[in-house]
Amino acid sequence: MSLYRSIRDLQLKDFKMAMNRMNTAHAWVLLAGLLLAPSTGWAFDFSGWDGLLKRHVGPTTIAGVRLAGVDYTAMKKDPAYSKLIGALKTFAPATLKTQKEKLAFWINVYNIMAVKMVVDHYPVASIKDAGSLFGSVWKKTVGVVGGQDVTLNQIEHKILRKMGNPRIHIAIVCASVSCPDLRKEAYTKERLDRQLDDHLRRFLENKGKGLQVDHASGRITLSKIFDWFEDDFEPQGGVLSFLARYAPKPDRLLLKKEDADVSYLDYNWDLNKR
Repeated sequence: MSLYRSIRDLQLKDFKMAMNRMNTAHAWVLLAGLLLAPSTGWAFDFSGWDGLLKRHVGPTTIAGVRLAGVDYTAMKKDPAYSKLIGALKTFAPATLKTQKEKLAFWINVYNIMAVKMVVDHYPVASIKDAGSLFGSVWKKTVGVVGGQDVTLNQIEHKILRKMGNPRIHIAIVCASVSCPDLRKEAYTKERLDRQLDDHLRRFLENKGKGLQVDHASGRITLSKIFDWFEDDFEPQGGVLSFLARYAPKPDRLLLKKEDADVSYLDYNWDLNKR
């Protein structure tokens, strides 16, 4: 039996399992994705996303904060954007095997879907404006992945956080000024650790939204993200201990103090537009 045929047999096995978990229409969408998947591997091709980021994300300043802004109008008009959204509908995430594959895939998908939420409702002053009195934007269906409706809440809390890597909080971007910046390249399984480490360092170097240290008073001011998701850092020794590995060198000693005086920056939910 050829390698190609063996792979297809495994894919069809995944399809049969999926049939038991979803309705027929969704299952046939998944089958199409499986049969059209490249025979050489399972990975999703994020080169289109990589190009979109390079073309439509650039430096800007909003309310005195330096950030990577997004040209949402140009993003929507770019043919690569609609092609990317379409490809995600038929790709089967169940075919991803390693932890790094899954982590890179879902980080990229979260960022794509956050952009999509804004694009679908543009112009908005904040991604929160895409929600309503009857439901938050985070729990609103934003797109389809592998034949299944997804929400930003599901991707973040039901998938990414359960992988136990707190660096995801600096990689996923909720389309707001105080969020971490969109990295101008797609995350890949091969370079994931280097990308996450570098992005966390860059975030902490940005005093407008990552980390501020007053050595005279001993006060540390952090992004509100580290308050909201404090529990995710506990297995790594706690927020301050974890951040001390990535903070600018002059700030590391203060971050290691157990009795450090910590406060948090106000969170600016204005859109990270360019």
